[in-house]
Amino acid sequence: MRAGLCSSLLALTVLLAGCGGGDGSSSTSGATAGTPTPSPTSTPTPTPASTACTLASRQQWALTKLQEWYLFPDLLDTTVDPASYGTVQDYIDALVAPARAQSKDRYFTYLTSISEENAYYQQGATAGFGVRLGFDYSSNRLFVIEAYENAPGLAAGLDRGTEIIGIGTTTSNIQSISTLVANGGTQAVSDALGPSTTGTTRVLQIRQLNSSISTVSVTKKTYSLLPVSSRYGVKVIDDNGAKVGYVNLRTFVDTADPALRDAFSQFRAQGITKVIVDLRYNGGGLVSIAELFSNLLNGQRNGEVMGYTTFSDSKSNNNETTYFSAQPEAIGATRVAFIGTGSTASASEFVMNAEKPYLGANAALIGTNTYGKPVGQVGLDMADCDDRLRAIAFRIENANHEGDYYTGLGSHMDATCQASDDISYQLGDPQEASIKVALDYLDGRSCTAIQSTGLAAQSVGRRALLNAAPNTAQKELPGLY
Repeated sequence: MRAGLCSSLLALTVLLAGCGGGDGSSSTSGATAGTPTPSPTSTPTPTPASTACTLASRQQWALTKLQEWYLFPDLLDTTVDPASYGTVQDYIDALVAPARAQSKDRYFTYLTSISEENAYYQQGATAGFGVRLGFDYSSNRLFVIEAYENAPGLAAGLDRGTEIIGIGTTTSNIQSISTLVANGGTQAVSDALGPSTTGTTRVLQIRQLNSSISTVSVTKKTYSLLPVSSRYGVKVIDDNGAKVGYVNLRTFVDTADPALRDAFSQFRAQGITKVIVDLRYNGGGLVSIAELFSNLLNGQRNGEVMGYTTFSDSKSNNNETTYFSAQPEAIGATRVAFIGTGSTASASEFVMNAEKPYLGANAALIGTNTYGKPVGQVGLDMADCDDRLRAIAFRIENANHEGDYYTGLGSHMDATCQASDDISYQLGDPQEASIKVALDYLDGRSCTAIQSTGLAAQSVGRRALLNAAPNTAQKELPGLY
């Protein structure tokens, strides 16, 4: 049951946030089928910062909350002097440094804005160009790996496979990507793209897949990010006469609920039981949406254990067991191919891990190793200062009590197939490399297992371009600008 967790976490929100160089609502009410969903009606409204919001008071508040809730209390370095740090986040980083040294908290504990986070998780709203960028470290080249509908980037001609050759504020001061990298590394590229604020304009020199080169001006604006693309997010693929469902979830936000239900309703109507779940760039998000996704995949498992949530010893009264819950749109998946990369984290890994006890080798990881985040955060609010502390507070395990995949799921899943992320094809295209391998796996055709599963394997080739100070959307969607 979940009622106990909902009442005892009345002042908290629970999140499986992502990777992205930081990591990824307020009160909850009533019992849910899984870990509590943020309740928009009970979210505290941030008020202007008061005189109580001094650096010292905010640092002390963060320390107190971490001492109460942190999953690894023995790995908090409470000897560090807060006066030595100029920001709350720098102080938090010092407090949790021992856990980070053991790869148990890879920037998963952080301070964020209540208002900014609420806008993202409840509405899918953020500001920017509306593109995901991948940087190729072997050639120092920058590519668009995904573009969002209703955003300025796509309207200006930026889509999957577009290369950004240079960046400037006018046509006369465009700097090439190679020059920016030579002068300041990938952070210089990120800085050149400007802040994530409405009205920021950049002039970009771009090369399309057909080799044509042009210069475009793009202005950032606030847009609502569709969690399931209207262009390629849901498809039924004909694989040699067999119907295969394809669903690509970009992020686990509240607005994903109706989109996922609609996708699985289509699959159910066509009797589909083999599914490709594309989470290759999905950094995580809300527990409630992860549980919904698992429920939609597993209509035949109503009442069976989905997983376990375990807090620190001092908060063990919050430990809970999650059960599969029947959904009218659910299918009974018999074989699932999960597409993942090093940007696949947290809630995405939760959904994959939940399938292992039931499907075994009939659930596979396709692509490369995932990020590795088998823990989740609670949200602790200092409303007067618009501060929300996202603190690692619980570990997640599947029905077999399997978790602790801090180096990713590559060595954890019973079946894996190595595949590349081919940006010369649109997502959802059966000819795209990872989707092609996923179809091979679902049909029982042979594949090559993922070879390298350590953290170092995620630091080569093309990876998401990261911002040193990511906002909420960039934490959950690595490479978003």
